[in-house]
Amino acid sequence: MNHNTKSFIGIELLYVIGIIAISFSSIFVRWSDADVAVIAMYRLYLTNLLLLPVAWKYRHVLFRLTARQWGWLAASGAMLALHFLLWMASLRLTTVASSTVILTLEPVMVMVGSYFLFRTRTNSVMLIGMGIAIAGSVVIGAGDFKLSGDALLGDLLSFFGTVAVAIHVLIGKKLMEKIDSFPYSFWVFAFAATFLAFYNVAQGNRFTGYEAKEWGIFLLLAIVPTLFGHYLFNWLLKYMNATAVSMSVLGEPVISSILAWVLLKEALTGYQLGAGLFILFGVWLFIRHGDRAKATKTLSAS
Repeated sequence: MNHNTKSFIGIELLYVIGIIAISFSSIFVRWSDADVAVIAMYRLYLTNLLLLPVAWKYRHVLFRLTARQWGWLAASGAMLALHFLLWMASLRLTTVASSTVILTLEPVMVMVGSYFLFRTRTNSVMLIGMGIAIAGSVVIGAGDFKLSGDALLGDLLSFFGTVAVAIHVLIGKKLMEKIDSFPYSFWVFAFAATFLAFYNVAQGNRFTGYEAKEWGIFLLLAIVPTLFGHYLFNWLLKYMNATAVSMSVLGEPVISSILAWVLLKEALTGYQLGAGLFILFGVWLFIRHGDRAKATKTLSAS
């Protein structure tokens, strides 16, 4: 096994770790009683607090950015903040399965955006893999979709949150052609958290007085789905195309639904578990056969 093959397998392993990590996000949010905007704000601020030792290493490049780059970092942060705000709110109105299955539209949105922005082409194997994964995701959430009341509002919030995160991913891919993944992630998280802080002030949400349990949940969200999820996927944008990275959300309904079944006692049927296997197969097909050449080429040049 040559160096490039080992490196690509390492990237695949990190990709799987990222999928598992982000799948815990919905569980932690459901455990918390705090306002979703407060949860998202502290999740991001605590992430950057944990990253401060690494920030010292990058101190000479953290501020070497152009005015245009600062503007796009703020835009990416705004989209990330909007995603967290809308998607976390959806979890209060609908089930984990319904909310996360709508996120599977993200790679489609990113694929279309990548074609127009970066001329990234999608081959037939990638499309087949994406189709299999999305079909499996629909099966997982189909029995749970409701077209009335709070559930419909929750589904709509999840949809618009998906649009926001797709824009966030596309901006990130463009920015990281010129800047490293750490300065990008650090400043995007800072901007997103600050936008959420202003929102909390406007809404009159309290910043203090939370029980130890809530602070523990905020910290878990910072460590598991943010550091080992979002930050990891931002780093992978250096080695994979934006559509491939966004495909990670197709694995989230599988893991999230299983976690919700175990930890939240939400219903999960046998056919939904079977659909989960189709999702994982579709994601594997997309990554293995659609992005191998690009990842190997990038690693060889680094």
